[in-house]
Amino acid sequence: MDVGNHLLNIVIFGVFVAITLAIVLRVSRGNRTATEYYAGGRAFSGRQNGIAIAGDYLSAASFLGIAGAVALYGYDGLLYSVGFLVAWLVALLLVAEPLRNTGKYTMADVLSFRMRQKPVRTAAATSTLVVSFFYLLAQMAGAGGLVALLLGVSDPGQQGLVIAVVGVIMIVYVLVGGMKGTTWVQIIKAALLIAGAAVMTLWVLVQNRFNISALLAKAAEASPEGTRILEPMLQYGGSEMSKLSFVSLAIALVLGAAGLPHVLMRFYTVPTAKAARHSVAWAIALIGAFYLFTLILGYGATVLVGPEVIRDSPGGVNSAAPLLAFELGGTVLLAVISGVAFATILAVVAGLTITASASFSHDVYNSVIRNGSATPEQEVRVARITAVVIGVLAIVGGILANGQNIAFLVALAFAIAASANLPSILYSLYWKRFNTRGTLWSIIAGLTSALVLIVFSPAVSGSETAMLPDVDFAWFPLTNPALLSVPIGFLAGWLGTITSNETDDAKQAEMEVRAMTGVGAEKAVVH
Repeated sequence: MDVGNHLLNIVIFGVFVAITLAIVLRVSRGNRTATEYYAGGRAFSGRQNGIAIAGDYLSAASFLGIAGAVALYGYDGLLYSVGFLVAWLVALLLVAEPLRNTGKYTMADVLSFRMRQKPVRTAAATSTLVVSFFYLLAQMAGAGGLVALLLGVSDPGQQGLVIAVVGVIMIVYVLVGGMKGTTWVQIIKAALLIAGAAVMTLWVLVQNRFNISALLAKAAEASPEGTRILEPMLQYGGSEMSKLSFVSLAIALVLGAAGLPHVLMRFYTVPTAKAARHSVAWAIALIGAFYLFTLILGYGATVLVGPEVIRDSPGGVNSAAPLLAFELGGTVLLAVISGVAFATILAVVAGLTITASASFSHDVYNSVIRNGSATPEQEVRVARITAVVIGVLAIVGGILANGQNIAFLVALAFAIAASANLPSILYSLYWKRFNTRGTLWSIIAGLTSALVLIVFSPAVSGSETAMLPDVDFAWFPLTNPALLSVPIGFLAGWLGTITSNETDDAKQAEMEVRAMTGVGAEKAVVH
């Protein structure tokens, strides 16, 4: 299926890139210190950071993947939206404020606060890099699918070239702009994405006289599944094992956000813990509104585009939202919405890349290799080199993952974050007895179990929709590992702690006071 004007699509995307690059260049002139490069000088207000968090969180999975999942699977697709949104309550109530009070730049700052620095920072940095890589896979796959639709490119080699171009632009954002430039790109992108989704949602509602029941009835008529598209378990109700896969997915979505390194790092860009709370409140409001839009967009695509057309288009399930834009507003709206989707991908991968590079340079290079003796300039230089390496790996991984449902790929990243990061974060903040062995066992067991179960699951091999459909080495029956890997992470953290006698009551007391009250948190701001 060939839609839109290829030249117009590229021109509008080029305009977005040019504008955002100009903004990045303008705001990045002060990126001299580590605080400015990693945390934007902690100069963003709660509202600005909340909008940026929404921009970081509303990825290609939210816009392209969820809309497509709703269009094809109805109620089951909407469950992604519910899970992604509910996850923010965990982040708000349990993580945001104490994390901001206790840390400095990265998740490892919190985990190593009262532990042995080197082993904990190494484990936390490894987990951060793995989670970021899986999330990057989803964004790069989204880029490939979107370009396949916009340019009518069906050749995998040409799609891979486009993914490489997206990766190069992302690397430029990070190298030049740091966190400050990346934040402003995310703020702009969030405004564009929410506005674009709102316009399309309003357009669909106008066509149905603001009668959502009428829209749902039309969707049932247009879908080959009939009224089942309005009912639960269309996608996950085929067997008892698929129902367990759904439970596992829900666990990953609800618990994963509070363990995502690129989301956690955003809490360090504000000056106070109060601003961190306001950030999450703003993020919840914006993200919640957007996810309500995905319900209308998904069912609107079912009615106006049709499930078969969506499946057969070059971008597959990820093309539902762009195809709906084309049906609603023709070539121009398609080009604008697609440009916004491109900006979405670029902003998210930039945030992921700066998080991963900061974790390596701050936690591994400075704290482990250099024993804390590296200057801020050296640390930032290593971060920039790491960003290039991560960008190259993301390009290669994105080419391999091209064609996968990106909401599903993001769910795998959430599962790893919930398994490897969240147990150790919660234990560190709320369990006085928690110690170094517990931290290491929790991270290593959660990360290893999640990765092993993913590799040997139907998500990677043994099914038509797998990453490697022509081979079969799957022995784990669930498509998402969280049902097992999250409890393993918590259990390993508890077991490691109770089998070690290590305690540091003074340091634990300092962390508790700082996390709960903010007293002493200003020390974390001084480099």
